[in-house]
Amino acid sequence: MEPEKFLEILSVAERLKCNTRHSWTSNGRRESVAEHSWRLALMALLLKDEFSKLDMDRVIRMCLIHDLGEAFTGDIPTFLKTEDDEEKEKREFMGWIDSFPPVQRSEFKALLAEMELRETEEAKLYKALDNLEAVIQHNEADISTWLLLEYELQFTYGADKVGFSDYLKRLKEAIDRQTTEKIAAEGTVPAAAGERNCDDLSEA
Repeated sequence: MEPEKFLEILSVAERLKCNTRHSWTSNGRRESVAEHSWRLALMALLLKDEFSKLDMDRVIRMCLIHDLGEAFTGDIPTFLKTEDDEEKEKREFMGWIDSFPPVQRSEFKALLAEMELRETEEAKLYKALDNLEAVIQHNEADISTWLLLEYELQFTYGADKVGFSDYLKRLKEAIDRQTTEKIAAEGTVPAAAGERNCDDLSEA
């Protein structure tokens, strides 16, 4: 890859450092899309021994590129994202990838097609970890940042993605226990949590 093209691609990807998600960090600031993608890739790296039969390097590549389309659209919360939003993100992302050198263009398109179909164990694992990372991050954030709907979403989000793996089912159970403890420590579900305007959110 020519240095100029390399720098051009990195410049677009840098937007993920600036684009924030609905999730908050443990020290009280909005999480960036780049931070979510980084920790998702770290999760896959840490689980290589648990999924020794899978191509975990491929899973890590999926984790690193999965949200690059949000460089063009920003991040929209799952509970607000429409089909039109998804189509716009995919169109702009694929248009950008078409400008890549042939080798990288081919690799990215192959990975994205596999991720979309979610038929391989690698794609299933990437998607499960993607959902679980978001739930873990919410548990690490102050509960005052949660919307009312997230008290239930913390338990349901990602639950449909872990069934293919005994390890992931145990991981989800451990996360759910943390969620239960966090809510119990709060005492009650505050009515004020439901008063936050979802339309003001830019991502999830």
